[in-house]
Amino acid sequence: MSKIISISKAAEWLKENDNYLLITHRRPDGDTLGSAGALAEGLRELGKTVYVLKNPEVTPRYASCIGDYLAPDDFLPGFVIAIDTATVDLFAQNALEYKDTVALCIDHHESNTNYAGMLCIDASRSACGELVYDILMEISGEINAKTAECLYVALSTDTGCFSYANTTSDTFAVAARLVEAGAPVARLNKSLFRTKTRGRIKIEGMITSSMEFHFDGKVAIAMITREMMETSGATEDDIDDISNLPVSVEGVGFGITLRELSSPVDCKISCRTVPPYDANALCGKFGGGGHKTAAGATLKKSIDEIKVDLLDILKTEIH
Repeated sequence: MSKIISISKAAEWLKENDNYLLITHRRPDGDTLGSAGALAEGLRELGKTVYVLKNPEVTPRYASCIGDYLAPDDFLPGFVIAIDTATVDLFAQNALEYKDTVALCIDHHESNTNYAGMLCIDASRSACGELVYDILMEISGEINAKTAECLYVALSTDTGCFSYANTTSDTFAVAARLVEAGAPVARLNKSLFRTKTRGRIKIEGMITSSMEFHFDGKVAIAMITREMMETSGATEDDIDDISNLPVSVEGVGFGITLRELSSPVDCKISCRTVPPYDANALCGKFGGGGHKTAAGATLKKSIDEIKVDLLDILKTEIH
């Protein structure tokens, strides 16, 4: 069981120690990578030795967040820190050797399994980047433009460019301070939210044309097969955040995306909800988790099998 610590205690511990290795989660998003890059940059500004463990699933969209901090193969960390990672099940294969030695986890998921020695957590935060910002401000009282850029990636991607229900007044306040610190907001917003490749356009068309609606339109289920990925030419970058597509349909409370991963019986559930529906509770029934409005799970079942199970459970959830 983790020892729960405050932001000030986390900052104090980071100042007192050195030689850090930061771990990001599987299928990394902007929050885990932006938060890791920001923490690495902030600690290096303090004169600390800190690296980010290479994540084999990083896509070009977010690679620049951690590109300057990747750990050499022979680096031996003094302390391991997990960023935005609720469970060791989300560790990449090359991170599993550290699963029993994580000194600190910084996270905002209420589904965190308390696997680290210390846990700095606040599930009310819209992004892990908010926590990292507060920690860095506690440490030095300022951040540079590179740190601000990484943190803006973290906040903006986990809030859908500040449009999701998890966005709070604190989120806007932090974002304003990141702009003041030099985050290139116009460039980031254009590249992250207003630019689509042809592959993205094609896969969106396939998804929308095959989307299923159940329970009087309150549940929308989208499916992404490996064949669809190949036919469209879509990359991992192209389907970033695509799980928000089903819940964008008018009247939908549960927007669910089912995706084939390495095989037809290796699939991921991504669930997005509109209050009062609970994505975390639904995905928890499949061994996953996340937030009330955004959660996921990975199963060794086919899309059709998972869909049957989901619809059976949702009979009691829809009202």
